[in-house]
Amino acid sequence: MPVSKHDPYNAREMAQIIALGLRIERRRAYGKSTTALERQADRIREKAQAREDARANGRTK
Repeated sequence: MPVSKHDPYNAREMAQIIALGLRIERRRAYGKSTTALERQADRIREKAQAREDARANGRTK
């Protein structure tokens, strides 16, 4: 179940995205690469969106 009607994340995914965001900003402050963390956040986002799209398609039938 999504946290709000405006985003596809459940509570666990929202916590993961926030934690990754904090880690990304910390690494940027040190001048280190953040691409792996950004890819991980993108995978979580895509998975959540696909799940909510499938749920929405199921409702329209």
